[in-house]
Amino acid sequence: MADRSRHLIGLLLGAEEDWPQAFEAILRRIGPLTDASGQTHEITAERLTIEPFELTDPVRSDLVIDRLAYWYYHPREWLKKAALMNGTYLLNSPFTFQSMEKHSAYCAMVRLGLKIPRTVLVPYKNPVDNTRWAYTSAKYNRSFDIDTIAADLGYPLYMKPFDGGGWRGVSRIDTQADLHKAYDESGEMLMHLQATVDYEKFARALSIGPETMVMDFRPEEPMHNRYTVSHDFLSAKAGEECASISRIINAFFGWEFNSAEMLVTGDEVYPIDYANACPDVAMTSLHYYFPWAITALVRWSVYCLVTGRRTSIDLHTDRYFAIADDVALSYDAKITAYTALANEHFETDRYWQWCEENLPHLPEQVHDWVTSADFDRLLRETVDATYPAPERATFMAHFHGLLGMWAEDNAPA
Repeated sequence: MADRSRHLIGLLLGAEEDWPQAFEAILRRIGPLTDASGQTHEITAERLTIEPFELTDPVRSDLVIDRLAYWYYHPREWLKKAALMNGTYLLNSPFTFQSMEKHSAYCAMVRLGLKIPRTVLVPYKNPVDNTRWAYTSAKYNRSFDIDTIAADLGYPLYMKPFDGGGWRGVSRIDTQADLHKAYDESGEMLMHLQATVDYEKFARALSIGPETMVMDFRPEEPMHNRYTVSHDFLSAKAGEECASISRIINAFFGWEFNSAEMLVTGDEVYPIDYANACPDVAMTSLHYYFPWAITALVRWSVYCLVTGRRTSIDLHTDRYFAIADDVALSYDAKITAYTALANEHFETDRYWQWCEENLPHLPEQVHDWVTSADFDRLLRETVDATYPAPERATFMAHFHGLLGMWAEDNAPA
């Protein structure tokens, strides 16, 4: 009888119910997998609880999908322990994803030569809660003119917290009055001032392992209407560059479940936000793209476990910087070279070959489930939990239409 290996995926969750149920349902449909050596692999998932832990306590989960530690420090520290002491595979490194902090991500990508809009970090508007503030600021803080900085960046511009997160504290600045109002209201938040660019499209790329979906995003719309189903909204070059940049950033920082936002004009791509410890995978916002996201998340998790892929704390950033410093390379050539490193990191060719050999029926299984009564139950529960009673019928029709479109577009041959 073939050897049997059992793998456990831990889900570290907050308030979400939709995508975890979808993930669990699809994972159950996969069943045991037998690898080339004849070993059988059984993969299950469980939702993790939060409790005191000793540093030497064993960890049951072989892989963890974390949606909580960007704001909850106790599970964050448990993730570090699990990675360092138990070799647990983490989709996002807690060592570089301490929170939804944008500043170091900006710095790194500027260092690589990506087209990041000019960005200035300004001191706190209000004193921080520390007894040493008065002395330190009086002796060492230099006075500055925020109007001069803004004028140099040019209006309109954006003010946003250096550690970001869910559009918290983000303001569009059109005038000096806007500038002072936003800065006064920032309080103890540490803020960036960032230039904007004239753009034609706002793209959001969701990357899970080596897979990426670039979506037409409209941030001014309510959540259920932000992602437009538009497959050719970018030129081929810009679309490919958006996907490449998303994966390059993830490979650089050791992230495997992250979204990136980019402003696009013609073939020019300007990344503006690409550190999202808890990327949007809600059914009621992704809608049409929700089945793809769950498929990719299941597919990558299973691949990592069955192939024995190891998580790495070492980032090897010097390999990226060597490309950045090569003056003989054009911008496009550098993107190509960075992408090669990212593909190496994510084992992209091996991944797709493995999926073709071991999970050929997964898309059909996902389609079968998305068109089932069980999925419709989950959709109704999600709509009921999200919208007031008078609006539920309208939203059910809205999501039925979008997901029906997905089912038609992705029907098995």
